[in-house]
Amino acid sequence: MLSMESLWCNSESELSTLKLSKSVIERPEYRLMRRKPSKSLIPQALLHANPESQQKSHRRRRSGTWPRTRSLNAPSPIQQFGPCGRIMKNSAMVMQIQDPASQRLTWYKPPLTVLVIKKVHDAQILAPFVQLVHWLVHDKSMVVFVEAAVLDDTLLAEYGDFTSVKERLMTFRASTDDLTDKIDFIICLGGDGTLLHASSLFQQSVPPVMAFHLGSLGFLTPFEFNNFQEQVMNVLEGHAALTLRSRLQCVVLRKSQDDNKDKKKPTTILVLNEVVVDRGPSPYLSNIDLFLDGKHITSVQGDGLIVSTPTGSTAYAVAAGASMIHPSVPAIMVTPICPHSLSFRPIVVPAGVELKSLRDHVRVSGAVDMRPGSDLGLVRLARRVPPLER
Repeated sequence: MLSMESLWCNSESELSTLKLSKSVIERPEYRLMRRKPSKSLIPQALLHANPESQQKSHRRRRSGTWPRTRSLNAPSPIQQFGPCGRIMKNSAMVMQIQDPASQRLTWYKPPLTVLVIKKVHDAQILAPFVQLVHWLVHDKSMVVFVEAAVLDDTLLAEYGDFTSVKERLMTFRASTDDLTDKIDFIICLGGDGTLLHASSLFQQSVPPVMAFHLGSLGFLTPFEFNNFQEQVMNVLEGHAALTLRSRLQCVVLRKSQDDNKDKKKPTTILVLNEVVVDRGPSPYLSNIDLFLDGKHITSVQGDGLIVSTPTGSTAYAVAAGASMIHPSVPAIMVTPICPHSLSFRPIVVPAGVELKSLRDHVRVSGAVDMRPGSDLGLVRLARRVPPLER
């Protein structure tokens, strides 16, 4: 093979002279620049590993059974920065984050109660609703809860299968009854609005939700109703994947117009999409002060402010000009609504911070806080679910 030196030289004598002069010139520079080799960050076990074992691990990793050690929101395992900088080890830096691709649903005991929520005022969902309820009651012997308003639908009387299970259904009313620790599993028949309604029914821990796409929008409803028996059986047996959807805990403080009267009690609501602080029926712009962990960030003059979750970033926030956030990213999106300024753009803050917005300074105050334990477990499609580890 011809070298670069042979291309520039016409004879062998010129080539030997060039190599000799090059070695003489470069040798002192090499001695001055040479230093002790730095410690490699690669473990020695990987450097001296057997090539056959590396090939096996490579094949195993490509097959999809190799567990991930890092995720999108996990801390970096490298704790050294440069030759001298390191992270000080303390108990506060320990952070356990599960890989979103490895989240699986498991049951401590077999589920017995299921809540079926269907889209209201839609005649096309009545037939799937009757089939699902009949199969859960007779074939699976489960206790089925439905909303009391569902039984008031007169069109259900046309289905003969529903009359045999109507008396065995448990009913509830969202305004008066509390379903905490009574439901093991939720099945939604409809669109994204039906799923949002199911989330609002549980203001503490939410049971796993399985949503069938029978509505107009299906961003959160991945399942089709064609083979619902097989899909529900996979979930009941614990062979299902989960996507954790974070929710916002909104605390609304309203100041009474008369200072002599007692202040109203704060209202606490857990929401899945977003919290909107707007100007209401007033035709004037609203002045909203935004605080992050007690520190004043900015003042918004416009129609309002949207504080959304990653799930809600594809709803009202994206229509107001915000970006979409992956549901596995722990973050909160803050988006102004028609701001009377060119400096304030949608911002993303880390989950766990406390956001407080004051509208018109003192008239209405609302604090939005993201706390652990308020996630919604949404059952998702999985191509291949590995067996559960015992």
